[in-house]
Amino acid sequence: MTEEIADVGRGISLAYERIGDRGAEPLVLVAGLGQQLHSWPDAFCAQLAERGFEVIRFDNRDAGRSTHPRFRPPSLFGMLAGRFPPQQYDLKDMAADTAGLLDALALERVHIAGVSMGGMISQTVAALYPDRVRTLTSIMSTTGSRLIGRPALSTWRLMGAKPPSTREEAVASAVRMFRHIGSHGYPFDEAWVRETAGKGWDRDPTAGGVGRQLAAILKSGNRTALLRRITAPTLVIHGDRDRMVHPTGGAATARAIPGARLETVRGMGHDLPEGAWPTILGLIGEHARSSDVTAP
Repeated sequence: MTEEIADVGRGISLAYERIGDRGAEPLVLVAGLGQQLHSWPDAFCAQLAERGFEVIRFDNRDAGRSTHPRFRPPSLFGMLAGRFPPQQYDLKDMAADTAGLLDALALERVHIAGVSMGGMISQTVAALYPDRVRTLTSIMSTTGSRLIGRPALSTWRLMGAKPPSTREEAVASAVRMFRHIGSHGYPFDEAWVRETAGKGWDRDPTAGGVGRQLAAILKSGNRTALLRRITAPTLVIHGDRDRMVHPTGGAATARAIPGARLETVRGMGHDLPEGAWPTILGLIGEHARSSDVTAP
C-alpha cells in the first residue's frame, strides 16, 4: 500500500491508497465524518482484495492529507439554524471530489461503499453519476431527513464536547466516543481505536475539518428525492444498536432507493467490529457479484 495524492479538480486534492491487483474490479471505500482512509482497517481491506477487488480508500476533503479549506466552520447552533458561510461545501461537492478521483485514476465504473457520512457521499455519487457506479453499498447511513436516523441525545452531548488540542486528548476522545457509539454486541477493541486515533492525529492535527464536514451534511438537507434517482443495485447495511445514526435511517434509505435491500446486523453499532466482518464482507462481496448477473 502506497499513499498517493490525486488532483480531483476545483482546487481539491485527495490522498488515497490502492490495495489489491490493478486488474481486479475496483471497489471504492468512502470514510465517515472526521474519519481518514485508515478508518477502513487494513485487514478488512486486505480481505476484500482477497475476494477479487482492487480496493481504493481515501481521505475526504477536510480530513487526513487531503485539501483542507481555510474558512471557519459554523457553530453547531448555526448549522441547525441553517446559517452557513458562503464558502461552505455540501455533499454534492464531496461527491464531485469522489468522481474526480475516479477520473484521476482512470476508473470508468466502480463498486462503491460508504459508512455514515461516507454512505451519504456514496449515495450522492450514485444519484449524480449513475454511469460511474456499478453497485452501491450504504452502511450505517441515512437520507438526511430530520425525522429519522437521528443521533441519541447522549451522542449529541459527546459531539458537542470541546475539540481535542493534543494527541493524548484526541485518543481519549475517540475511546470515549466509540465506547458509546460502538457495537455493544461485540468486544470493544480499545487498542485499535487508540492506534487509529493516534495515527489520525499524526496525519492531521488540524481543527475545523469535522465541523465543516458536519455542516456539509446539514446543508445538504433531506436527500430522499435525490435518492429516488439511484439506478445502481443497492445494498443497505445497518446495525440494530447504532447510537449515532438510528436504525430508522437505514430503513428510510432502503425505502427511498428503488429496489434497495436492507440487511440488519445484530449487535452492530456505529463502527466495523471485527466480529461482524465475515457478515459485512460476505454481504458486500455477494452484492457486487450479483451485478455480474444483472449487468447489461
